[in-house]
Amino acid sequence: MLTLRCPAQLQLLEDTLRKSLPTTLPVLGNVMTVARGNPFSHEVLVDSWPHFGVVLTRLRPEEHRDHRDCYINQLTVFHRDEGALQALLRGTEAVAPARAFQVLGMQEGLEEAVQEVASARGLKVE
Repeated sequence: MLTLRCPAQLQLLEDTLRKSLPTTLPVLGNVMTVARGNPFSHEVLVDSWPHFGVVLTRLRPEEHRDHRDCYINQLTVFHRDEGALQALLRGTEAVAPARAFQVLGMQEGLEEAVQEVASARGLKVE
């Protein structure tokens, strides 16, 4: 996963996400926050740039105080490609299985993808 920090990249991502409202709303809100000063210490990750398949926003790893608190450890996700979403959930360091987390997104198939990956890992989903 690539972390976007450049204001020009964040602006381009913001413009791209605006075209897919309302399904991008949770991610777009966090991208806008990061682009405008980032008071909540979030980061924006993409699988590739500029043609991304999935966007993830999360609290910076160094800011995680309690690995059991799923409310602090929120992830927002928008995907263009379900395969990229599955790869993100299965095999990247962006989603740490040792930490409780909450996934926020508004797309069809997100819940099913999370359930499938969790059951394959023997994890509980609430």
